[in-house]
Amino acid sequence: QVQLVESGGGLVQAGGSLRLSCAASGRTFSSYTIGWFRQAPGKEREFVGAVNWANNIFYGGSAKGRFTISRDNAKNTVYLQMNSLKPDDTAVYYCAARGGYLALGSDQYDSWGQGTQVTVSS
Repeated sequence: QVQLVESGGGLVQAGGSLRLSCAASGRTFSSYTIGWFRQAPGKEREFVGAVNWANNIFYGGSAKGRFTISRDNAKNTVYLQMNSLKPDDTAVYYCAARGGYLALGSDQYDSWGQGTQVTVSS
């Protein structure tokens, strides 16, 4: 199983940018699909996007056109670049890992990081 640690969250003004990192342990990191999710207070966990072992990427509706996922297998790290941030993007952001193909459901991921808080002020 892979262990995940998110970083890069913080407070940013609307229209600003943040880059989140998801650092993983494990020699087979490159074979995993890594997903990004977020959860705002009182709301369900929401799929943001995911990247698989072949670098195929799929984005959820809220991320399209503003967020970019990339992975660096040499550093065992996946990134979530977030631009044009809005107050509605305020949430705890999680990365998660699963073996196999891209998946959108949080219940399809086996390993989770602890999350990093992103707060966007208006």
